Amino acid sequence: MTLILLSLATFFSTLLGGLFSLKNKDRLHLIMGFTAGVLLGVVAFDIFPEIIEEIVRTGYNPTYAMIALVVGFLLFHIFEKSIVIHHSHEDEYADHKHPHVGIASALALAGHSFMDGVGIGLGFQVSPAVGILVAIAVIAHDFTDGMNTITLMLTNKNTPAKARWFLLLDAAAPVLGAISTMFFHVSSNFLILYLGFFAGFLLYIGASDILPEAHSKHSSWKTIALTIGGVLLTFIITRFL
Repeated sequence: MTLILLSLATFFSTLLGGLFSLKNKDRLHLIMGFTAGVLLGVVAFDIFPEIIEEIVRTGYNPTYAMIALVVGFLLFHIFEKSIVIHHSHEDEYADHKHPHVGIASALALAGHSFMDGVGIGLGFQVSPAVGILVAIAVIAHDFTDGMNTITLMLTNKNTPAKARWFLLLDAAAPVLGAISTMFFHVSSNFLILYLGFFAGFLLYIGASDILPEAHSKHSSWKTIALTIGGVLLTFIITRFL
């Protein structure tokens, strides 16, 4: 019962983050700057330490985790660029957005949210205390997951209505992930590879998509400050929650 209740909390956290972004579309560049900082912080202070801890515990070859990171980065890069390649002139290219890129990004984030739920469930398989701690961390950063979903959809010229549907998908994903752990177990080696792959994806969308877009038309010290704030907030959450 505790597992289900905590996974439902992730649903509402994600939903609230997405609705916040929808109501502040005129300040989307500031939200994107903050979001990019959060993504960087998640990779540096959440995913990498978890990878290192698992490698130390299992003796797994760290090279494989880094290969997974590079594969995650390059796969999304190749997928995105295969969509946007066309025959227009270079000066026409900069402002051209592609809804399919936003959809692909939102689906990838939903996949991550599903794995967040899996993480909660696996934590409870270890012990209730571990499960609760993992759930608190997931709930804390799922607010930004909702923001990320809406931001990626809207900046790639998707409609607010379509963005809401993908927000619902992202919000439901961790609940489904948590429930799924009642039916399977995964190895530590698989977890390491998954974390490396997802770190590569986050680095790509943060550094190559969200941050450049945040500064493309509204570059300011405020946006830079929000990026730093996103990193610091993630650091605080991961250290104290």
